[in-house]
Amino acid sequence: MDPRRARAYHRAAVTEPASKRVAPTLSTRARAHLRSLAHHLEPVVQVGAEGLAESVLGAVDVALERHELIKVRFGQNFPGERRQSARELATSLAADLTQVIGRVVVLYRPRRKPDPSRPAIVLPQ
Repeated sequence: MDPRRARAYHRAAVTEPASKRVAPTLSTRARAHLRSLAHHLEPVVQVGAEGLAESVLGAVDVALERHELIKVRFGQNFPGERRQSARELATSLAADLTQVIGRVVVLYRPRRKPDPSRPAIVLPQ
């Protein structure tokens, strides 16, 4: 990373209010494992011009319960800042914001009820 960009990124992270920060719930190793699992996944939910409406939150919640690890794509008509919206999405659904790359967000949340027909994701310690 370019040193100027790194300084700007660090400044933004430091000046961001504590109320908007999402506390990390996973270790760095677990997050890296999830990123590797999500690499080949396609986005299952797309957020459009309506933004983070209740219907979108419901669709993401169902997808997380079914898959545990999903990708969400913010469309070109999405009105708002993607990183901030990704944090809000993860916070509102009690999910972990694993990764943000451009318009694609990776979210992880373990299933609330175990499903014997689908294997659970096992995180490294």
